[in-house]
Amino acid sequence: MRFIVAFTITYNVLEAIIAITAGVLASSAALIGFGLDSVVEVLSAVAIAWQFTRKDPERWEKVTVRAIGLAFFALAAYVTIDAIVSLVSQEGPEHSPLGIGITALSLLVMPLLAWFEIRTGRELGSKSVLADARQLLLCVYLSGAVFIGLILNSLFGWWWADSVAALIVAALAVREGIEAWTGDVESPFEVLSEMKED
Repeated sequence: MRFIVAFTITYNVLEAIIAITAGVLASSAALIGFGLDSVVEVLSAVAIAWQFTRKDPERWEKVTVRAIGLAFFALAAYVTIDAIVSLVSQEGPEHSPLGIGITALSLLVMPLLAWFEIRTGRELGSKSVLADARQLLLCVYLSGAVFIGLILNSLFGWWWADSVAALIVAALAVREGIEAWTGDVESPFEVLSEMKED
């Protein structure tokens, strides 16, 4: 568990720095939101690490899960406001090879990290670890949405694609925040298997 948390924190710090820098340079609401999501992931991983340094980690489960939920809500609020401002002003981002590169890399790295955390969360019976894994999966969705938005803008000049991608991310963040806040944390892989059974 410690290795996963340490790697997640390190990767997300680097991802946040690169994505926010690329987002500012390209004036991309979605890319800045993506970088801020990485900051939320770092805070989430730190919260999990803190919880498991306590003598009785289960006692701090609810507080940790709710902290993760609040982080989702804060991310959703920022991304929504920034995307709406961009749409109203009709300002699209510049072409960002760096942004495309970091989102593509996250599409490879984050699913693996999420899988490890889901497995660990199940073994420990920890909702906070599963909530953190959902945060990593949100990053996968976010990476995909931002990547597509940046590609559409670069190839076709669709300036609004970036803001639409950002609003999709905000909606996902709100949903994940509600589920984390209420403690309704279920592995997305379980959801997929249930859908297949139906």
